[in-house]
Amino acid sequence: MTAIKQPPTLTGVDGTDGALAARADGTTVRDTLTRYYSLTKPGVLYGNVLTAAAGFLLASRGQVDLWLFAALVVGTTLVIASACVLNNVLDRDIDGVMDRTRKRATVTGSIGARPAVVFSVVLGVAGMAMLVAWTNWLVVAVGLGGFVVYVVLYGMLSKRLSIHGTLVGSVSGAAPILAGYVAVAGVVDVGAVLVFLAVFLWQMPEFYSIAIYRHEEYARAGVPVISVVRSIRNTKIQILAYTVAFVVSTLLLPVFGYVGIVYTVVMGAVGAYWTWLGVTGLRADDDDRWARQMFRFSLVAVLALCLMVSVGPVLP
Repeated sequence: MTAIKQPPTLTGVDGTDGALAARADGTTVRDTLTRYYSLTKPGVLYGNVLTAAAGFLLASRGQVDLWLFAALVVGTTLVIASACVLNNVLDRDIDGVMDRTRKRATVTGSIGARPAVVFSVVLGVAGMAMLVAWTNWLVVAVGLGGFVVYVVLYGMLSKRLSIHGTLVGSVSGAAPILAGYVAVAGVVDVGAVLVFLAVFLWQMPEFYSIAIYRHEEYARAGVPVISVVRSIRNTKIQILAYTVAFVVSTLLLPVFGYVGIVYTVVMGAVGAYWTWLGVTGLRADDDDRWARQMFRFSLVAVLALCLMVSVGPVLP
C-alpha cells in the first residue's frame, strides 16, 4: 500500500517534502521531528490515505464502522509512511541530482540512512500490527503487496531500469483505495476492481505530466521515464489515452449501481474537462506550461473522485 506519486502517487504539491526538511535546519527537537516527518512525504502520504478512506466509504454505503475505519486509516498511514521513508533512502543518488528532491533530509545528510531505515521499520511494524489486529486478511495482503511493489519492484528495479516503471508504481499507488474497500466488503468484487482501476489509470497522466515538465531533470538523473526514452509528443498521446481510460473507468461505477446520478454528473463533467485539456496538449506550443496544467487538474480530478466515491452511495 503506498504512494501514488511519483507515482505512486497523489503527489500533492511537487517537492514540498524537500522544502519542509530544508526549513527545519536547526538542532531543536522540533526541527529534528520535522525532518523525520518530511521523510514520510506528507503530500504523498495523505493523498494515499484519502483514497483509502474513499474506498472504505464506498463499500460502507452510509453504514460506517468507526473503529474499523480508524484502524484502517491509522494502520494504512503508518505502512505508507514506512514505504515512503525507505524509498527516500533508496533514492538518495537520484534525489541528489533533481532540483525538487535535492533538499530531502536523506540527501543533505541531516538524517542518516541507518536511522531512516530504523524509522521506516518502526512505522511499518506498527502499521501492519494494527491492520493484522483490527482489519482482515485481505487488507493485510493488499498492504504487504503494495509495500513490496512500491519499494522493491518499483523503487529498486523498474524505476531505474524500464520505461514501464510508472505502470509498476501505479499498482502500489492504487492499493490504498482497494484496501479501504475490502476492509468493509471482505471480498474483491466488481466495485473493488473498478476503484482500483480508476486510481491506477489516474496516475499515468498525472505522472507523465510531471515527466514532461521535469524532463531535463529525469534525463540528467538517468531515470528512463517515457518523456526521456520516447519523446514529448509520444508522452502527450499516452497522457490523452490514459485520461480517457480513467474517465471511462469512473463512469462504470454508476453502470454497476454503486453510485447514482449526482456522482455521474460530477465525474462526467470533471472527466470531460480533463479530456479536453489533454486534447489541447497535442497542439500546445508551451509543453511545460501545458503539462503543469494537466498535473494540477489531475489533483482536482482525484479529489473529486474521492469525494464523490465517498458520498455517491448515499446521494441520488
